[in-house]
Amino acid sequence: MINRIAHNLNIKFKQAQNVIALLEEGATIPFIARYRKEATGSLDEIKIMEVFEVWEQQKDILKRQETIIKSIEGQEKLTPELKERIENCFDLTKLEDIYLPYKKKRETRAEKARKKGLEGLAKILISQRSYHPETDAKRFVKGDVEDVEDALNGAKDIIAEWVNEDERARSTVRFQFKRYAKITAKVIKSKQEEAVKYKDYFDFEKSLNKILPHQLLAVLRAEKEGYIRVNIEPDEEFVLARLDKIYLKGKNASKDHVAEAVADAYKRLLKPSISTEFRNLAKVKADDKSIYIFANNLRQLLLAPPLGQKRVMAIDPGFATGCKVVCLSDIGELLEHTVIYPTPPRNKTKEATSILSALANKYNIEAIAIGNGTAGRETESFVKGIQFKHQLDVFLVNESGASIYSASDIARKEFPDEDITVRGSVSIGRRLTDPLAELVKIDPKSIGVGQYQHDVDQKKLQTKLDAVVESCVNAVGVDLNTASEHLLTYVSGLGYSIARNIVAHRKTIGSFTSRKELMEVPRLGAKVYEQAAGFLRVKNSKNPLDDTAVHPEVYMLVRQMSKDLKCKVSDLISNAELRKQIDLRNYISEKVGLPTLHDILKELEKPGLDPRPTRQTFSFANISDIEELILGMTLPAVVTNITAFGAFVDIGIKENGLIHKSKMSNKYVDDPATIVKLGQELEVTVLDIDIQRKRIQLSLVD
Repeated sequence: MINRIAHNLNIKFKQAQNVIALLEEGATIPFIARYRKEATGSLDEIKIMEVFEVWEQQKDILKRQETIIKSIEGQEKLTPELKERIENCFDLTKLEDIYLPYKKKRETRAEKARKKGLEGLAKILISQRSYHPETDAKRFVKGDVEDVEDALNGAKDIIAEWVNEDERARSTVRFQFKRYAKITAKVIKSKQEEAVKYKDYFDFEKSLNKILPHQLLAVLRAEKEGYIRVNIEPDEEFVLARLDKIYLKGKNASKDHVAEAVADAYKRLLKPSISTEFRNLAKVKADDKSIYIFANNLRQLLLAPPLGQKRVMAIDPGFATGCKVVCLSDIGELLEHTVIYPTPPRNKTKEATSILSALANKYNIEAIAIGNGTAGRETESFVKGIQFKHQLDVFLVNESGASIYSASDIARKEFPDEDITVRGSVSIGRRLTDPLAELVKIDPKSIGVGQYQHDVDQKKLQTKLDAVVESCVNAVGVDLNTASEHLLTYVSGLGYSIARNIVAHRKTIGSFTSRKELMEVPRLGAKVYEQAAGFLRVKNSKNPLDDTAVHPEVYMLVRQMSKDLKCKVSDLISNAELRKQIDLRNYISEKVGLPTLHDILKELEKPGLDPRPTRQTFSFANISDIEELILGMTLPAVVTNITAFGAFVDIGIKENGLIHKSKMSNKYVDDPATIVKLGQELEVTVLDIDIQRKRIQLSLVD
């Protein structure tokens, strides 16, 4: 199994073996990728995740093999040859084909015919040696068999089942589906008006192996909603010709009966079964591609540039209900909240200006965050027009999912005495200072950075997105003394109960002064400490390494480096000249190689550095409505969503514009994510405006 995994993933046997051993010991993927590079040959998290997924699939196949063997053994039909075939088969589809003839079935037409005693006639027919099948059939007209026609029909039902269960037939039909199957969609005429949003698929036909993921998901959603009928199959005559080559021989009357049975087997049994199989396979591929895009978008969103620890005023804009304002400390604590009405219908701009100016002075506010939803641009314009006593940068913040957070148990626990409008404003402010720490509190599916997320496999989507969140949290690192309980749950090895214990320990004992103190937290044993310690930072610890990604297991090694250079560890961090004198070859051992040593040096150069860039200010053009756009106009824009076919961008009005991938470069673009990133600031050109459908086509190329 390990050899097969290594071959399929194009890695060395030892790499696969070591990754699997570490996973089986309970190591997390971030820990393996960061601190076990010698064992894995420096495999990244993506490749380690692939090893994990394939390993789990292989184990599932092993369980299925055992189940099948027990089932056939119970029927007393298991031969040594059959058992060997099953044990050597690691393709689930082929495994099920082997098992099909032995599978317990409901009472089929073939089973009914067998009970009538017609299996003998079926054998005579399929041998195709008889020139008088009707005469042969007369011998079987007895008991429940009414006449010759009934006998022949029953025999053909048995033959059809034999064909359906024959691996040769299934392999032949599968090959035709794989190479030539087409997916067709036809609108249900009575539903045309209701189904207008699926107009592109009213009369749709495409090769199944060329259909794009978003097209397939759209077609299947339209079918599920009852608007269209979908069919997947290759050319029927061509498939039947291939099957006839397998089963038809001779030139006599028996051949015609066998041909009828083969055609029946295909139309009634093989085609529905294998069509469903290929529909499911296509759906899995479309899901995987969509989930990949969703996960990639989520990673970019979570790793968006933070403003850092600043005192922030956050505004959740609104018209009739007013703008909800909160002031936050530099560590995100709620200081004060109020409501202002600077926009229509109340237009209390003087009062709003006075309130914001007073709050900015009272709390020495350093930046203002404004949600980008309804009334966002109007509120931004108003705030930018205020003459504050000191310079304040104003940021529009993506508020997707803020309402979900504000109504969540996490928000109620954080702010039990505040209503959801205050919680939502707090979330907007915290997203500016640290998007990662705030967004982990929201189910990633609710952030809305994908397409058709409700149509893909929800369990697979959740698993992938949770892995992305875990990866991002551990890539950035977490301040042990300020991190929320929810953020701590994503740290390698911790989980909910230990994260809760850490927060409780902080409240009872006070701030942690070293990583070592983690061992005092209930249920946090040596294994958890090993997995988590490197990703947790302790500011102002006596040991400067506690505020780095250097793992405690190599602290002694770093101390040895400082001892050899007759200096302190803190000197190694502050003095680049001392670091240059370190000869890494002197510190290679059986457990520690050059990959880990290079990582140690990088951390000593930039201890505790946040890998994310710092958030910069950005301004849209002075337009507020789609009708103000002009063809050829150049506009500043921000990428809000990336799909398989392009990217949606915010140009400062209600409607997002689309940059199709064909308009991203003068060269062919397969994956838009290779050209643009979520949150990236761009300059785009207006190509087309459809005011009626509220669609805007944009371009990145001249």
